[in-house]
Amino acid sequence: MEAVAAVFALLVVLFLVLGAYATVKVVGAAKRGVDRTITQARRTVEDHTLRAKSFAQPGPAGEVAQLRLKLRTSMRATQEALHAGVVEDESLKESLGLFERLSAHGQELDAELRRLESEPDRATLAGRMPSLRERTDRITESADALRWAARDRARRFAEDDLDSLSAQIDVEAGALRHWTTTEPPRAAAPSTPGTPTSTAPTPPWPEAPPASADAADPRQTWPETPGARTAGEPTRPAITPPGPRPTYPWQKKPRPESTT
Repeated sequence: MEAVAAVFALLVVLFLVLGAYATVKVVGAAKRGVDRTITQARRTVEDHTLRAKSFAQPGPAGEVAQLRLKLRTSMRATQEALHAGVVEDESLKESLGLFERLSAHGQELDAELRRLESEPDRATLAGRMPSLRERTDRITESADALRWAARDRARRFAEDDLDSLSAQIDVEAGALRHWTTTEPPRAAAPSTPGTPTSTAPTPPWPEAPPASADAADPRQTWPETPGARTAGEPTRPAITPPGPRPTYPWQKKPRPESTT
């Protein structure tokens, strides 16, 4: 019983720990979502405010708001493009590192422009505008270069993959339509000028029988066909009768058979 109670208590503690961990994760995710939503809302409100100031306020104040809006738009678009591209292309990590260094300069410039929005001395502000405009152009041009390079790289990869896929599909389509391909006619064997060509092989002549020692006619003879003999010629036996065998001195004489 004590072992069962210990196991039960251990399971209860384990479930409590897992519940607390899940609760913390859910609360953290909800908090990050709320913070993200608040940040996006604040950013949207600030962008609309800058756009309104750039049109409503004339002179250096309106130009400062226009520079801030240009800087923020370029940096935000580049950041989103690089973060989205580094997931599929690992080589963009170096570009993302360069952008982080550039982003530090952009944030410093944006903070300076924010302070100059409330600058009462318009003459001093007008004197500093050329340098502010130059810094803004340099940062935005660098950010745009990184963003467009990353997009061109992704587009190039997509085009290469599409070309390879199209070639494979063309090969597969040709293999599926194999009956539409016509075989080239076979070329005839070249013939020598003056030599007649024959369509069928010529049957060989029958071979002549071997000449015997007692043959009187030296001319070549051919196998005879049935019915080729004339009526006056005598008929030869089919099998030649055997001649007398020669006797040798070492052979024994045959014994006469005794009749009893």
